[in-house]
Amino acid sequence: MTSLRSVGDSDPPPVGSDAELVAGDAEQFGVLFDRYAPALHRYCAGRVGAGVAEDVVADVFCLAFKQRDRYDAGRVNALPWLYGIATNLLRRRWRQELARYRAMAKVVPPLAGGDEPALRAVERTDAAEYVRLITAALEQMPRRQRDVLLLFALADLDYVEIATALGIPVGTVRSALHRARKRLRDVLPAHADVSASREMTS
Repeated sequence: MTSLRSVGDSDPPPVGSDAELVAGDAEQFGVLFDRYAPALHRYCAGRVGAGVAEDVVADVFCLAFKQRDRYDAGRVNALPWLYGIATNLLRRRWRQELARYRAMAKVVPPLAGGDEPALRAVERTDAAEYVRLITAALEQMPRRQRDVLLLFALADLDYVEIATALGIPVGTVRSALHRARKRLRDVLPAHADVSASREMTS
C-alpha cells in the first residue's frame, strides 16, 4: 500500500506534531500514514483479516485527509481519531467480520500445549467452542459495546483514548466496557475474561 505522498518524491517531508501534520498538505499528511498505519492495520486485521485490512486502512487515511478540518488541533496524538474513523468504516463490514469469526470457530489450529493426539483433539475442540461463544457474544452486543470492547482488546486503547475515538464521554466508555465484559463472562468458562477477544482475533 502506498502512502499519500507522491511517488517519486525524494525529499523527506517535514516532521512535526500530529496536529501540524493533519493541518498540512498531502505530503505532510503522509507522515501520519508512516507513523500509524501499522497499528491501524493490526487492529483492522484482527477484525476483518489482513487482506481486507489493507483496504480499510487506505480508506481511513483518505477519509481522514478529507476530514482534516474537523480535527481538534489540541489533541497531541492523532491515533485515537484515526481509530475512530477505522471503527466507523468497520461497522459497514460487520457481516464480513462476523463471517470471519464464524470461520475461525470452525478452523481452530491445534494448541501448542500437548503432544498427545487425544489431548490436542480435546484442546482444539475446547478452543473452537471458545471462539464460537465469543462470536455469539459479539453478535448479540449493541454496537457501542462491541466497538468499545474491540478498541480496548485489540487496539489496547485506554478509556480516554476510546472516548476520543468514538466521540463519547469517558463514563460511557466505562459503562459500555463493563457491560461488554459481563456479557463475555456470562457465556465463557469461569476462568475466562475480556482477554479472550484479544486471543481470538490475534
